[in-house]
Amino acid sequence: MSTLAWQRLPWPLPALGVWAGGWLLWALLGSVGLAAAVAFGMALAVTTVVALRCRSRWRQAIAASGFPLSAMALGVAGALPPWIWLLLLLPVLALYPLRAWSDAPLFPTPDDALAGLDAIVGRPRRVHDAGCGLGHGLSALHRLWPQAELSGSEWSPLLAWATRRRCRHAQVRRGDMWAIPWADYDLVYLFQRPESMGRAHAKAARELAPGAWLVSLEFAVPDAVPVACVQCGDRKPLWVYQPAGPAAPSIPPGLGR
Repeated sequence: MSTLAWQRLPWPLPALGVWAGGWLLWALLGSVGLAAAVAFGMALAVTTVVALRCRSRWRQAIAASGFPLSAMALGVAGALPPWIWLLLLLPVLALYPLRAWSDAPLFPTPDDALAGLDAIVGRPRRVHDAGCGLGHGLSALHRLWPQAELSGSEWSPLLAWATRRRCRHAQVRRGDMWAIPWADYDLVYLFQRPESMGRAHAKAARELAPGAWLVSLEFAVPDAVPVACVQCGDRKPLWVYQPAGPAAPSIPPGLGR
């Protein structure tokens, strides 16, 4: 499989493939008579090389570390039957359901990530965090606009439940961020992944009113011109768009026909 085709696989399939491939290769090398340590070293080297074909550094790290970490854990607790380890997947699936795999994994918005955004977009009245996770983005938005009506959407039931209790200043609903209408919002905030940005921009262009904002932390919309990009020091870039265009200028009373 080419590097480009590998990168297009929905996350976390590349990581799962690397982990499974590591175990399979280790077993095959051991079956032909190689010493366990040599077989493990060769499998680790191959999985590391394959993991480096993932799109971003954090995905490379996750894909590369899964095989050795699971091998270490099994070595520490090797007396447990193998099916016990399958049970460990259940909390992961509860926090990150299969349907959400095509969206971003759980990465929080840094505390200072949105500083300076208010100077560009003013004071939006209704603000929505699409895919709010544990509410770090909602907290950052609340610090920026304490007067705003905040809401968030999250597909994971456990994360939505936890965020409702963590972010009392916002209305958090469990649901598909792509199915929830954005028409009533003055600003929609995203911290998703590169592959999601074209879809998010298209949804915003269809549903947001002229003058409403789409704000993306770190990831830009391909082939779309931002209104601004805020980046200070080592902070992640903050991309600011008006997908439906600017609002029509108001006409002072007495000047219209």
